[in-house]
Amino acid sequence: MTTKDTNQCARSRWMLGYLMLTAMVCGALVMVVEVLGSRVIGPFFGVSLFIWTSLISVTLISLSLGYAIGGYLADRRATAEFLFGIILLAGIAVIIIPYVKSPVLQFCVPFGLRFGSFASTAILFGPSLILLGCVSPYLIKITAKELKNIGQIVGGFYALSTVGSVIGTVVTGFVLIAYMGVNSIFHLVGTLLVILALGYFVVFKRIWWTATLVLIPIVMMAFTTDTMPDVVMNNGTRVSLVASHDSYYGNLKVVDYRYQDVHTREMMIDGLIQGGVDRNTGESIYTYPYFMAYLPFALADKIQSCLVIGLGAGIVPKWYEQQGVRTDVVDINPAVFDFARIYFGVTVSGDEIQEDARYFLQYSDKTYDVVVLDVFNGDTTPGHLLSLEALRLLEKRLTRQGMLTINLAGSLYKNTYMTASVVRTLKTVFDQVDIFPTADPEKTGGKLNLVILAYNGSERTLDFDQAPDFKISSFARQDVFNNIGRRFYFPENTPSIILMDDYNPIDFFDAELKENVRKDILENTEWDILMYSG
Repeated sequence: MTTKDTNQCARSRWMLGYLMLTAMVCGALVMVVEVLGSRVIGPFFGVSLFIWTSLISVTLISLSLGYAIGGYLADRRATAEFLFGIILLAGIAVIIIPYVKSPVLQFCVPFGLRFGSFASTAILFGPSLILLGCVSPYLIKITAKELKNIGQIVGGFYALSTVGSVIGTVVTGFVLIAYMGVNSIFHLVGTLLVILALGYFVVFKRIWWTATLVLIPIVMMAFTTDTMPDVVMNNGTRVSLVASHDSYYGNLKVVDYRYQDVHTREMMIDGLIQGGVDRNTGESIYTYPYFMAYLPFALADKIQSCLVIGLGAGIVPKWYEQQGVRTDVVDINPAVFDFARIYFGVTVSGDEIQEDARYFLQYSDKTYDVVVLDVFNGDTTPGHLLSLEALRLLEKRLTRQGMLTINLAGSLYKNTYMTASVVRTLKTVFDQVDIFPTADPEKTGGKLNLVILAYNGSERTLDFDQAPDFKISSFARQDVFNNIGRRFYFPENTPSIILMDDYNPIDFFDAELKENVRKDILENTEWDILMYSG
């Protein structure tokens, strides 16, 4: 073998190694883009079944198109230069996502929860995923031209791509989201693809000038600002983003609103408001916390212990603590505890349990006089906490005279199927189930927050004289005074089912309710606040 042949053989081995690295890196970055997608569109469409259906569908469709297009192109121009040119374009397509997401989302939001989430996902992530889908056919075609053991090599490529996908998923979910902003991660992904492409042109083709293309992500990052939004609305209200954090379980934001002497603060998770207070008094500016705090005391002779599932801004547990009630809190998101403590001054004398509520209910043996269920994910209470099996677990956590209190976004007049099903499922477990609208249903079209109280034994009479006195914010005072204690009853023939772990379609049948929630958020929240990703 001549020196030239030896050099060519070594070069082929290095090239094969680089192609294998390419397969792994591209496989990993496909999953990074898919996982990050929920953080981009979640604040506008909610993180729900529809969002993940859109993300998974668009990813599969885009990759399929990429495979087909890549195979077609590879048969006509099977060169490594063309392959890495495609990867370079994919990198640029990822880098520009943070810059185009605002106009894309503004364009797609009016399409509604389902089509809007699908359209925005396709426009934002489809181009880069299609380009990355072209990679696999090119890798196989290029390798097939030079190697006899093609089956082994192709299998190796697919294995490496799959391993890369696993690594990308794990690293994104467990590391990147917790320590980097979403925009920064997109810049990182795009930059890695650009470097991967330029590595080939510089190292293997000796086209030195292409190294200057690495300036593309650097220049684009120079135009990126991480300054938190501070804007003035048309009515003169100043809106300031106080804190933002991408946690494992969603993007947390704390937003301040100031107008003359009025100063309020809200906590948001993926765009959904988790509670708000009047900064001058510390009182809730929303109605439902007063119902969840006041109604149990009006129905019970004595309350000594409380479990709150879903901390949010911590308004409800803070109020129970002020009444001398030892309160345990369960929340799956550790960052929520930090935000409630730092920005809303919440501390509890009971335990802070950082884990999934259903898991806690399965192993805990403690009982409480009141259990408050105030958990929202994707604009509704997660179905696994409203099934018959979950409610039976909740019932076991109550003392003999204990009460379950649920904050539920529901429909009372139209599309009541899921709300009525929740009530029917509760009645399967508890003797008494009372529905308390937190506002006048006639004024809201029947779509509003409901506080539901469930307990065993005979029906109890509300006695507000035995409940502690507490101050009510001027923002919520009228709705509280006009509606607290007013029960709602579904007609006997209202269509409903018993929700089970095996069949619990609350995400699907509550779609209109979610769309109304998101519409209200978009109409009343500054766009810059929702867009900010850090």
